[in-house]
Amino acid sequence: MEQYDQLYRLYESADTETLRAYQEFVDLFPPLRTRVALDRWESVREELDEQKATIAEEFPATGETYAEIAARLTREEAFTALDLYAKYGRAVNVLVLDVDETLRSAGDTDNEIPRETLYLLTEFHERGVPIVVCTGQTLENVKGFLIQGLGNEVVSSGSVSIVYESGNGVFTPKHGSETKQLLYEDLDSTVVDMFDAVRGRVLSEAPDSVRHGCHLQGNEFNVTLKPNAEVGSETAVEIIDEALGYLCGLVGEVVVDAVDASVEDPAALARTYFARDPEIQAVLDAAGRSTDADVDAAPAAVVDIFERIDIGYYEGDAAELVSLELDKSAGVEQAFEVLDIDDPFALVMGDSKSDLRVMEWVAENDAGIAAAPHHASAAVLDHVRDQDDLVYEAGEASSILNVVYGLALLAELGERRS
Repeated sequence: MEQYDQLYRLYESADTETLRAYQEFVDLFPPLRTRVALDRWESVREELDEQKATIAEEFPATGETYAEIAARLTREEAFTALDLYAKYGRAVNVLVLDVDETLRSAGDTDNEIPRETLYLLTEFHERGVPIVVCTGQTLENVKGFLIQGLGNEVVSSGSVSIVYESGNGVFTPKHGSETKQLLYEDLDSTVVDMFDAVRGRVLSEAPDSVRHGCHLQGNEFNVTLKPNAEVGSETAVEIIDEALGYLCGLVGEVVVDAVDASVEDPAALARTYFARDPEIQAVLDAAGRSTDADVDAAPAAVVDIFERIDIGYYEGDAAELVSLELDKSAGVEQAFEVLDIDDPFALVMGDSKSDLRVMEWVAENDAGIAAAPHHASAAVLDHVRDQDDLVYEAGEASSILNVVYGLALLAELGERRS
């Protein structure tokens, strides 16, 4: 309770709001090439240093750490960090981060990763914390915006890994023969051939509205239909909903052909099977597509393949075919191995069911904590709230990174005291 009492006294006695404003100015607005700007920056930095020194004097045993916490964390963030330290007793030693609608948001950050979030990621990198970016996007897309946001030196440092296409590949620069791992190459040939067949037919056989309203994302393995309209718009929602029903049906036809089975309505069978996901069920119901096929009576060979794949639905964003044998958690495990992280305690941030699998893997192995934005899928939010309730507002991923930064400071303080 001593630390809780001291932290309470810190936020009661210090003007932490002003302190955080000074710290943000110094961090995010470095000296510019004008005398006036430089003088202003130097003045704020000096005031920041003086206020931190005052806090250090008031808390002799913990002063420097508390000054850093006060300058970066809100009161709520600080007490959340202390709660996490009391529960787990250790700092996060790797970040596992989804990107779209997690670090950035089309509706709240103009689909850009905010500067404060990028700065904090750089701070973690400088503290030696590896970063695993875990996304459904293509490798080239991820490399592009990471280099733009963090710089090539960080991305190519050897401590940043990219799990792309939801776990189909892992890219970790400066690791020799392990730099690029194509995990999909290890799948059964029947599954690989099925993906190739779907990819070859998905646009050419699509109804006109889907063929003209969607494009095929340039993946190495996954089959992902993206809207030509602005992501999240009413038009995008409509076209992805239609594409979902079509994709389910096409997958059914391809799977039945692949195993040379006899099924009266392969499309209806696949829609029924994948409608086990409530979101998919709702979309198919709204479109009037049947989902009442008898899955129990389906040929075993067909169901066997269904059980190894999945249809992903992301409202107004994508409908995609993925392999359950190569989900994000499999990619993250491979990234940890390449990065030589043998005792992970990760922060996993995400919003979709593909991220949930990583969160669940971490929870099952006592290997970290999970966080999600308020708009995440219901299953993700249920998991996160049941764990540590690390739920944040859209576009405010920095608030969770601040908490984890504070957790690191408290862990370091605990080590010095022991």
